[in-house]
Amino acid sequence: MGAAMTARLREAGVDVVLWNRTEARAAGVAAATGARVAATAREAAAAGPVVLVSLADDAACRAAYEGPDGAAAGAGPGTVVADASTVAPRTAVELAELVAAGGGAMLDTPVSGSVPVVERGELTVMAGGEAADLDRARPVLDLLARQVFHVGGHGAGATMKLAVNALVHALNQALSEALVLAERSGVSREAAYEVFANSVAAGPFVQYKRAAFERPDEAPVAFRLDLVGKDLDLILDLAAASGAPMPQAVTNRRVVADAVAAGLGDEDMSVIARHLRGRG
Repeated sequence: MGAAMTARLREAGVDVVLWNRTEARAAGVAAATGARVAATAREAAAAGPVVLVSLADDAACRAAYEGPDGAAAGAGPGTVVADASTVAPRTAVELAELVAAGGGAMLDTPVSGSVPVVERGELTVMAGGEAADLDRARPVLDLLARQVFHVGGHGAGATMKLAVNALVHALNQALSEALVLAERSGVSREAAYEVFANSVAAGPFVQYKRAAFERPDEAPVAFRLDLVGKDLDLILDLAAASGAPMPQAVTNRRVVADAVAAGLGDEDMSVIARHLRGRG
């Protein structure tokens, strides 16, 4: 996702300074896009005034922000950090406090959309934080997004992303089950998916995951299954804290755990269909 964002911004003529925990990855993106590489997260953040962050989980975010070479140390007055990572709302609040302690401002700005959506500049951004800070970040976010929703204060963007992903992961499970049901009952995969794609259930998720479900051996990995498991853990933690009953998410988490245990963690989330095909 970070590589796709860099490419999109560079195509728009934006100067980008990037940093990655894996130096070789940063170098590869820089070579492909013309971005510059920073030696540390602090150096990258200091290049502001808008800093985009996209990392895998809470632990990766904390490691990138904290310490003398962390992003928070580089995000001084006049800098706004827009973090697109999917993390716990409490983590988003704590990172915002860390950035504020150094004089900078932070927004939790997780996104909905895959790499092709980034490439078209059609992400949906869910922003939590101060409205004035969001206004300062908009010139960059608007290059990446079709819609930017300000949903509340710090942590609200992270909360909304977990709610969205709860729905996305439920759709993935339901679509996998329905497809396998049709196949096991004698309808070809392609015929079944054609009907799904033209039925009342034919939302954007059904459309853009079509290749992954119909030709799983050819489609690239867009959302790893182990990250689905991470999301569902965050979702269920938030549900427990807020008292929200989520029986569907509990079921989805169990199925994902079974599939990851079967060695499918690095596969695309659509691999749930293959996992179900292998069960009696």
